[in-house]
Amino acid sequence: MNHQFRKASLSEIPQIWTILEKAIQRRKEDGSNQWQDGYPNPEVIQKDIEKEAGFVLTTNNEIIGYSAVMINDEPAYAKIIGKWITNEDFVVFHRVAITDDYLGKGLSKVILNYIEDFALSNQIYSLKADTNFDNLAMLHLFEKLGYQYCGEVYFRGSARKAFEKVLDKKDNH
Repeated sequence: MNHQFRKASLSEIPQIWTILEKAIQRRKEDGSNQWQDGYPNPEVIQKDIEKEAGFVLTTNNEIIGYSAVMINDEPAYAKIIGKWITNEDFVVFHRVAITDDYLGKGLSKVILNYIEDFALSNQIYSLKADTNFDNLAMLHLFEKLGYQYCGEVYFRGSARKAFEKVLDKKDNH
């Protein structure tokens, strides 16, 4: 498949929201409380895109995935209960979601690889992320891709597991 990972545009919010809505529903069906409190929502996506942090994964110009990708932009991470591996610049990503039709094809991994490339292209060698303790798919992916568990961070009153991956300065995919 011919994938592209690029900045999203405001006109794409409806397609992105459809993908996230279904992901929210899947989390609910899995018995998770992640994303069950009215967040994320279309306004969140709009803010991502307005600050140039909203990215889409496409194949043949069809949007099949979404993630927010930011540099040094996560205040909650300063209050980690635990310890980050590095205190350098970092890329943080949130809201990774894949459309229903493409689940189980390793596309979250594709997005995370693109995010590594994005970090390296900005001379940043640390990726930080968090997920719910019951999001087994994401926990498994972090483990598979070499992320290390660093502790807990809190969002809207609930704990998330926090992870960091330090990239090799010579690393290129």
